[in-house]
Amino acid sequence: MLNQIVIAGRLTSDPVMEETEDGKKVSSIVVAVPRSYKNVDGTYDTDFIKCTLWNGIAESTSEYCKKGDIVGVKGRIQTGSYETEEGDKKYTMNVVAEKISFLSSSKSHEKDKEDMEV
Repeated sequence: MLNQIVIAGRLTSDPVMEETEDGKKVSSIVVAVPRSYKNVDGTYDTDFIKCTLWNGIAESTSEYCKKGDIVGVKGRIQTGSYETEEGDKKYTMNVVAEKISFLSSSKSHEKDKEDMEV
């Protein structure tokens, strides 16, 4: 079995790192990925993909990236579900990052172009 995804796109906001109760670092980002084909109106649609980053990847991305930077994300898809107050079942999908590549960044640090892994 294989559960792997690779995406490249622009960050829609600055990454913000938080810490869980048990001390783990976590950050959620949204990566805007334009589709490779035009819609019926002749424009390119964009998918907005939520990604969760843990520990070292979360720290580095929060430190070296900001809104508009281009990143590559390699990870796995994680699904879940919950029930609304009205009793409807809703499904969620999220990418859990295993590796981040900083493809463009405005900061002039050596780590800007490094790959960060879990």
